[in-house]
Amino acid sequence: MAPGRKPKSAGSALPSSTLVLDNGADTIKAGFVTVDDDMSNKAPRVIPNCIARDRHNKTYVGAELEKCKDFGEITFRRPVEKGFIVNWEAQKEIWDRAFFDDKAPQRCDPSTTRLVLAEQPNSLPALQTHCDQIVFEEYGFSSYYRGIGPSFNAYQDIQAIFHTPRTPDTIIDVPAEVILLIDSGYSHTTVTPILQGRPLHTAIRRLDVGGKLLTNHLTRLLSVRHFDMRNETYIVNEMKEAACYVSLDFKGDLDKTWKGTRGERRKDYATGGGIAKDYVLPDSHTRFHGIVRDHEPGAAARAMKSAVSTEDILTLRNERFSVPELLFNPTDIGLRQPGLADLVMQSLSVLPVGLWPGLLANIVVVGGNAKFVNFIQRLQVELLERVPDECVVRVARPEDPIVSTWLGAANFARHEHADRLAVTKQEYEEHGAAWVARKFALGLGVDTLR
Repeated sequence: MAPGRKPKSAGSALPSSTLVLDNGADTIKAGFVTVDDDMSNKAPRVIPNCIARDRHNKTYVGAELEKCKDFGEITFRRPVEKGFIVNWEAQKEIWDRAFFDDKAPQRCDPSTTRLVLAEQPNSLPALQTHCDQIVFEEYGFSSYYRGIGPSFNAYQDIQAIFHTPRTPDTIIDVPAEVILLIDSGYSHTTVTPILQGRPLHTAIRRLDVGGKLLTNHLTRLLSVRHFDMRNETYIVNEMKEAACYVSLDFKGDLDKTWKGTRGERRKDYATGGGIAKDYVLPDSHTRFHGIVRDHEPGAAARAMKSAVSTEDILTLRNERFSVPELLFNPTDIGLRQPGLADLVMQSLSVLPVGLWPGLLANIVVVGGNAKFVNFIQRLQVELLERVPDECVVRVARPEDPIVSTWLGAANFARHEHADRLAVTKQEYEEHGAAWVARKFALGLGVDTLR
């Protein structure tokens, strides 16, 4: 029996399995969980959350995108905007293809399945109600819980992420007592303090910088300096993920990549100052994905002049670190919002000072942007400059920050809290959508709802 789970009475049979969905703007993380599962080897299926059309007018729904070989000028229709599901027509088509069609790879029978769905903090009530209606009235799930994605991370072994020394017989308490969860994904970045599995809503902060904005900014830079990449956002996104990094010395790196004034070109500019990289673009025939390689001075110019060259090469210099820098200094592009470290301090400022040591010592970063090289180190350095000297600052990320929220939600699905917080289809029909919304909003304070 899963830790923390209590047997229910014979008259309240549990669903045979739980479908756990982390419905992100870029990808859906999905998988089935049962009480007896061994979570140590459990991993979700990652499905592109989009409907795509290539230049040949062929359409790909969700996971079918893996079959695409030519990403040039590909266009996307995404059901999630700014972190929230706003296009249910597209979202249902993706869900149907993944879970409910006869040939679905993860076939699901909603009448015997509980759904645990992760959502972003501070969603609009109208969007939440619409989501609840789709789940019960369109799909007919037997049981359902819609929870804030960051809070699910509290159901993981947080100290294992920090590699905290401990004895083998140490009992792992879930949910974790206190963590500060930073989720930097496709649409935005959020800071969520969590106390015993409960998000502290008044302290949640949001930065409107995510993977999409970074990709669009890199697209603009490349279109001005190199080729017109405005219709190649998929390729630019791959380039960003493969070549960009967070600088630990932004001014120093900027100086290394500076070309110099007119007539006084820096001697080390041609060699790239140790930062420049060449990116070989895919050609959709022999290379379906780009390649990062060490900078070879003159290679890009020779490739453009050569009549037999099969390579299109972009040389990336300060683009490699100036794009992720927007997470820490969004004012660089005129966005009037605080950087990530200042956002954390804003979140802490509305909480009792007595919670600061616990939160600062347990900062966990998840989401795709957490995979940038030096992201964790830069955040820790900037926080150390801002917090009181007596506070210990620990920042860590899980082994795979993209699926971390799903793993936490899967652990939640096996915990007694899932039975306590989930709503059955019968309860939905008896009490209505407003009652369900209040129950989900109360979370672990649900016992106050009568």
